[in-house]
Amino acid sequence: MMSTTTQTMVSALFKDRASADKAYQAVLDRGYSHDRISTVMTDEARKRHYPEGTVGTEEGNKALEGSGVGGAIGSITGGLIGAIAAIGTSLILPGLGLVVAGPLAAGLAGAGAGGLTGGLVGALVGWGIPEDHAKEYEAGVAEGGIVLGVECASEADARAIESDWRTAGAARIDRY
Repeated sequence: MMSTTTQTMVSALFKDRASADKAYQAVLDRGYSHDRISTVMTDEARKRHYPEGTVGTEEGNKALEGSGVGGAIGSITGGLIGAIAAIGTSLILPGLGLVVAGPLAAGLAGAGAGGLTGGLVGALVGWGIPEDHAKEYEAGVAEGGIVLGVECASEADARAIESDWRTAGAARIDRY
């Protein structure tokens, strides 16, 4: 059964791990699951930003302790790497050098190799991002940035996530 409501997509480019992780966690805190959040980065950026390959980090635990949250919850900090590392929800595109997770990865996997010929810009345009914005995201990803995107359940959620991501340090935010 088709829904008559339209979802608003919010996407953003983050220049570093700290801002991307903070933004990703903000979406999780709003009740969205990992499989609702798309992430895109180069494989090189994944190796640089997330060399440990694990979800919990000392950095995350210290940040949580400073905010009054117990260290046991530190294992969910860095949820972005959890999404990238999760089997079945991430797609490594060796020819493009990209790691994609979330709904965008599922769409690319469903499209098969033919859907990848347009590269990152084509994938982002197919995801609903205007081509000129997709080109800016592609340039940011090529420079080591991380793109996040989420289809929000409501306009209120979209506004809140946009605000959260601005606070987290997004270099560019778009809403569609």
